Amino acid sequence: MSLHHAYATPDMQAPRVVAVTSGKGGVGKTTVSINLAAGLARLGHEVVLLDADLGLANVDVLLGLAPGRTLAEVVAGECELDDVILNGPCGMSIVPGASGFQHLAELGPRERAGLINAFGQLERRMDFMIVDTAAGIAANTLDFCAASHEVLVVVCDDPASITDAYATIKVLSQRAGRHRFRVLVNMSNDEKQALRLFARLLEVCDKYLNVSIDFAGNIPFDTRVSAAVRRRQCLVEGFPKSPAGQAFKKLAQVTDNWPAPRGASGGVEFFVERMTRTESRGRVAQV
Repeated sequence: MSLHHAYATPDMQAPRVVAVTSGKGGVGKTTVSINLAAGLARLGHEVVLLDADLGLANVDVLLGLAPGRTLAEVVAGECELDDVILNGPCGMSIVPGASGFQHLAELGPRERAGLINAFGQLERRMDFMIVDTAAGIAANTLDFCAASHEVLVVVCDDPASITDAYATIKVLSQRAGRHRFRVLVNMSNDEKQALRLFARLLEVCDKYLNVSIDFAGNIPFDTRVSAAVRRRQCLVEGFPKSPAGQAFKKLAQVTDNWPAPRGASGGVEFFVERMTRTESRGRVAQV
């Protein structure tokens, strides 16, 4: 079976790949990934959430899921991708990461081909792939962001969060050729505060970098986010009418209206081929 056979048809739009990242941990990046994926699924889309925090994969933990197998076993040829995918909330699908998994750039040619083939032969419709990356500027995070159509940077009201978000944008622009980013302010007091935080980041990026950053919205601080985590469920399912739940609903609608990618191949192999194209830890794939 060719890479395009399982997915691409003349009237099928390529799935949109959105990487969710942050400069530092503790800003709620994984919570954003889960609820964005769930929100898009509630809009009627077929969504796959890829846990790409390969060192500390925890999407399954936050949702109370128990994967029997992980992406590592797919790469090792021990099972098919369909054997790994979990059914998640709101009808979305989840590809669980593997704790301690080696950086994709270190895979050999046979393993790379196997990974590409696994995604290319995935026999299911997909409108969105949400990629929950690791925080920071590790090589694997840069590769996942470089391979995606959109990069959503999550920040919060913390000086280190803004500083590290700027560093992430800088490295991605210089090493991966990315020049457009979306910024989401999480755990804000209100929209005015969120816009002030965004303005600070925009000012420094305009001054020192050749990039474009857009305000994707804000998620207000909401105690029901913690309540959902304790219940091992996504917020948009457990507390859909909460302030944060409504904000995630709006974020999903905004994301759904982002322009479709130009020149996409027609299948999710767009993502995997670019993700595995890096030949060394110091060389990031170009988009």
